[in-house]
Amino acid sequence: MSEVQQVEDLVKAFEEFLRGDEKYSERINLMIINRQRSLVVDVDHDLLFARKDLVDLLLERPKQVIEAASKALFNIVNERDPEYAREAVSFTARFKLTPMERMSIRRLRSSQLGRFVAIDGIVLRQTPPMHYIKVAKFRCTQCGFEVTLNTELSTSVQPPKKCPQCGAVNSMILVAEESEIVDWQKIIVQERPEETPSGQLPRSVEVILTDDLVDSVKPGDRVIVDGILELNLYERGRGKLPVFSKVIKANYVESMQKDFAEVEITPEDEREIRRLAMEPDIRDRIIASIAPSIYGLEDIKEAIACLLFGGVPKELPDGTRIRGDIHVLLIGDPGTAKSQLLKYVARIAPRAVYTTGKGSTAAGLTAAVVRDGLTGEFYLEAGALVLADMGVAVIDEIDKMDAKDRVAMHEAMEQQTVSIAKAGILATLNARASVLAAANPAFGRYLPNRTVVENVDLPVTLLSRFDLIFIIRDEPNVERDRSIADHVAKLHSGELPQSFRNIIKMDLLRKYIAYARKYVKPVLTKEAKDKIVEFYTQMRARSLQEGSPVAITARQLEALIRLTEAEAKMRLSSVATAEDAERAIRLFMRFLQSVGIDVETGKPDINIIMTGKPSRYQEQLAKVKEIVDRLFQNSQGKAVKVEDVLREAEEEGIDRATASKLLDLLRRDAEVIEVKPGYIRPRSS
Repeated sequence: MSEVQQVEDLVKAFEEFLRGDEKYSERINLMIINRQRSLVVDVDHDLLFARKDLVDLLLERPKQVIEAASKALFNIVNERDPEYAREAVSFTARFKLTPMERMSIRRLRSSQLGRFVAIDGIVLRQTPPMHYIKVAKFRCTQCGFEVTLNTELSTSVQPPKKCPQCGAVNSMILVAEESEIVDWQKIIVQERPEETPSGQLPRSVEVILTDDLVDSVKPGDRVIVDGILELNLYERGRGKLPVFSKVIKANYVESMQKDFAEVEITPEDEREIRRLAMEPDIRDRIIASIAPSIYGLEDIKEAIACLLFGGVPKELPDGTRIRGDIHVLLIGDPGTAKSQLLKYVARIAPRAVYTTGKGSTAAGLTAAVVRDGLTGEFYLEAGALVLADMGVAVIDEIDKMDAKDRVAMHEAMEQQTVSIAKAGILATLNARASVLAAANPAFGRYLPNRTVVENVDLPVTLLSRFDLIFIIRDEPNVERDRSIADHVAKLHSGELPQSFRNIIKMDLLRKYIAYARKYVKPVLTKEAKDKIVEFYTQMRARSLQEGSPVAITARQLEALIRLTEAEAKMRLSSVATAEDAERAIRLFMRFLQSVGIDVETGKPDINIIMTGKPSRYQEQLAKVKEIVDRLFQNSQGKAVKVEDVLREAEEEGIDRATASKLLDLLRRDAEVIEVKPGYIRPRSS
């Protein structure tokens, strides 16, 4: 059988399939109405049952099959709407394989070249849309003779040196308006972080998008790509060796952005998840299952469980978006298993990106602008917070990050977007991720007689964005130390400690979390609302007494609601009850007692986290600043003696020790500048 006859038979076979299947016949009508130029065919659900021989041929000789199916599609559209068929010129049949047939990017080898493959991963970067000349038409400027060239097998469009008719040299020019030109874009798809083997770099592959696939995805999106694996001829070989990388010519692309599709949940898994949710102690089992090798830290593990399940994001009628993600910060002495907790969360979260403060820059966290080696164009490359979209960003040693790099996190944590304005690129990318971070105390160990802001080298603007902050202190305690030693000794001797007895297996817990995040959207009951409102008003009422600090603000109220929803999600409940609210309040009070307490008065004071200074200091701080300004003016612009400031402060009713501490705060915030030892001046001078 001749090749032409084979193509005709294939076209006829696809015409029969598309006309015979009522679903696709209807889809073609919708395609014509919506003025679309491609039709998606579900290979395993539809084509496999109708024509298995066509499926086998698609996997072996995809280029021929796609051309034949596209021609069959054109013929059907031409019958139903000849005018649109002439206007569109060509149509494309797109084939979608099942998740079972997807393969890892690192398993792509030369044996798959020329075959139809399916991969999934994260879009790391993309070039701006460009224009690809499929069929170039050249015309001689001397005699008008025309030559048509198919450029699909070439990496450049070169006109003939001589006119084939009149022999004129360099007379052939490109006639762009009569050539066949399609939109073209290159994206880099990287394997998912959870797929990358430990200790290895993630692999990536170039993917070429054409026609209506251009701009269908963006950096940070999780995508499925079905297409033909080919040699990357655009590179022209590496050096003098005939060595080429691979490229996928995409036939179908789908974004999995709003789905946890990478965690496959079978009907058996769903039944097991539902059975687990019915257990009365399911919450305690989930908390016990988080890092069971680490002894104790129940409150912190419950906070991490809330972070993994998350609250419910809300879109208000005025367009305002309220985040549902919960941010948690752990501050602790060295050797208190902070990093182990973080590593465990990076493994168990359905979608997680792990990074450390010292190894991260602002561009690495948000997005970088990179120049393309082929075209010289600038394009975006997604960073850790963008790649963790709809998941968890785990940042260890956040205090070691440069101050200018930390600023990049502010927008991502509250607005949950990353805005870029570099090299002429203005873009806003989604970063809807929970942040779990760990930091070490600035003085080596956490000092209980100092505030959290004095203890950790982090700006107040960043601290205030965390819903929960916990202090892990390494204090000697005979009974507790014996229990920890016994727990660690059992682990090292191969014996399972008590904490491992009632845990949920990691794989099942991961699926449980993914299922809850995808399907469970709890709503607060009236009782839960009343509990939260009562707690908030009671805490605020404490602040009405003269000299009392502010115990809670509206930002913490939203955090309480998120925690209540997360507690309900752990039970796969569609409603958040008063019990969920009580657990959330208890967790919040633990946070307030460990971090938001004025160390001198012992009262809860949220201002320590929101502004870095206790409320009782606010008025006294203003007084000390006024004294410095007044003395500076009286000395006619000369530096002021610290001793004079302390003496004036004592006369104003502020004791010497407090005044000295307030001066230290003013120096730290650069409100006053130390000119030389014992002499200061205001910053504004």
